[in-house]
Amino acid sequence: MDESKRTGTGRRDILIGAGTFAAAGIAAAVSAQVPSNPRSAGSITAGRDTQLAGKVAFVTGGARGIGRAIAVELAANGADVAIFDIAGPVSPASNAKPATSDDMAETVRQVEAHGRRCLPIKGDIRKIAQLRSARDQVVKQFGRVDIVVANAAIQRWKDLLEMEDSDWDDVIDNNVNGTANTVRAFAATLCGQKSGRFILLSSMQGKHGTPGASSYSASKHAIIGLMKSAAEEFGKYGVTVNCILPGLVDTALTRYPARWSHVIGETEENPPKNPTEAETWNNRAPRVPLRVAWLKPEDISPMAVFLASDASAMCSGANFEVTGGDSAQDV
Repeated sequence: MDESKRTGTGRRDILIGAGTFAAAGIAAAVSAQVPSNPRSAGSITAGRDTQLAGKVAFVTGGARGIGRAIAVELAANGADVAIFDIAGPVSPASNAKPATSDDMAETVRQVEAHGRRCLPIKGDIRKIAQLRSARDQVVKQFGRVDIVVANAAIQRWKDLLEMEDSDWDDVIDNNVNGTANTVRAFAATLCGQKSGRFILLSSMQGKHGTPGASSYSASKHAIIGLMKSAAEEFGKYGVTVNCILPGLVDTALTRYPARWSHVIGETEENPPKNPTEAETWNNRAPRVPLRVAWLKPEDISPMAVFLASDASAMCSGANFEVTGGDSAQDV
């Protein structure tokens, strides 16, 4: 008997050869399908995570706080900026003192101090027609728009058992619908040009419950869902969508005794109703890994610059937390 027939080596060699040929064929087919120039963040270049020269940004809630910090930080790194803000009362379901026209003017001054152009637009994110009009103004003024930051939000501190209908409805309308309106108003423009960045502001309160602020936590959780869905839809156009999740930040939304009392109430059964800033800081700072009770708006804005830059081209559908270390305590 032929030795190869007796041992089966001949059949095995044929099978191995056939397998090798098939694998080579599959590899060749896959290779033929790989685009010659796939999307990429590009090669390593100094400053590619901060260079925004020639780009145009649109920032909601840009009159003050985190919105102002982001607008100015983008300008400091080369972008022209349009800011959109109601600059007045938003709702009785907001514990913060309203922003003003003077606040908007100050943001414009700070942007222009960096040698960049700034277009202030007054409007209400709950009105999508106003956002679409703002989009048209930005494109007419600057010729394009590359970066859209949906930052505007309100916060209401009221227990579920005590809240009025407006305490829920107004927060959801402003924070969820307003953010969705911002995305919807600019989506066709960015997807049509096959490039762009959506940066949505959620919150660490969107990842866990917050006694006394259920409407705010729910709204910020919804924004994460919106971001992930939009990232799935817009990716084929080269448009990224991400969320920044700040921790506790020193802004008009948090700088008042009632909010400070909630902070102390995280560890004390009967917190003072009107604690001082120092009492609140000394209570919370030891509980935060970096030993800060709250962050500054300027601690959040550098993340927006990265997400607006070319270096973030492969980041989409993700949460980026800036918390002073609170993230270490989260699952």
